Amino acid sequence: MPMLPSPFDSWDSTLDWLAGAPLRILLILLGALVLRWLVNRSIRTLVSRAVHRADEHERSSIERVLDRATGANLERRRQRALTMGSLLRSISTFVIASITVLTVMAELGLPLAPLLTSAGIGGIALGFGAQSLVKDFVSGIMMIIEDQYGVGDVIDTGEATGTVEEVSLRVTRLRDASGVVWFIRNGEIVRIGNKSQGWAVATVDLQVSYAEDPRRVLPLLQQVVDEIAAEPQWADKLIEPPTVAGVESVSNGAMTLRVFVKTRPGEQYAIPREIRERAKEAFDREGVKGPVVLPFGGA
Repeated sequence: MPMLPSPFDSWDSTLDWLAGAPLRILLILLGALVLRWLVNRSIRTLVSRAVHRADEHERSSIERVLDRATGANLERRRQRALTMGSLLRSISTFVIASITVLTVMAELGLPLAPLLTSAGIGGIALGFGAQSLVKDFVSGIMMIIEDQYGVGDVIDTGEATGTVEEVSLRVTRLRDASGVVWFIRNGEIVRIGNKSQGWAVATVDLQVSYAEDPRRVLPLLQQVVDEIAAEPQWADKLIEPPTVAGVESVSNGAMTLRVFVKTRPGEQYAIPREIRERAKEAFDREGVKGPVVLPFGGA
């Protein structure tokens, strides 16, 4: 007489199946989540330390003192750290997710060779069709790693000059002096002129009459720049006291005096205006004559 199947046999086979592929898949998913958490935590720590160390090495001792006193560049470093951390976390998440999906598919017995072949062909086609997009992203990544510019910097991209308002992996948004907002693809930027890193130098040219004695005029100009450098409101914007270079040129009835001013970034516009205004007042007070305007074609 044939034996009837026991219900315990069916239950045992079910337990065997559950302890096989489903349990391994669950463990794979849990392992992927734990790995992703560990990688993201490590990225946050490493990026913060690396950015801080790089900035400390790149800044001079004078800039460090100014930064501690005014809190400058703190927002710049924070934005850079957040962007680099976001990029690394996205890459790590994509890699972990891809490996996890392929491993789960292998556990389910799905054929991977056709899928990988199709993905490879699709990736090549996408690469040829989106070369400019890939170029933008690669340029954006290198720009962030090398710290070429950041939010708040005044830069010259060749296409436009203005203040950076937003930096992403694909485009840079900046606003020029007229208020126009420019969106520039990172891959199209060939060269960058950053006017906000470290320090800036302003050149101030002042003209007086050809007949004036330089030994009389230059000390007056030196007194003016010394007074400006001694005032707290201007001293905080200077890297070092202004330098009166001397007589730059003599032509067309005018003698040109030159002053060099080394300032903090962004301050190279206000200080020269102050020097010109005070120099004009000092020259008028001491009777220093302005340049002689010669008639057209005359001598």
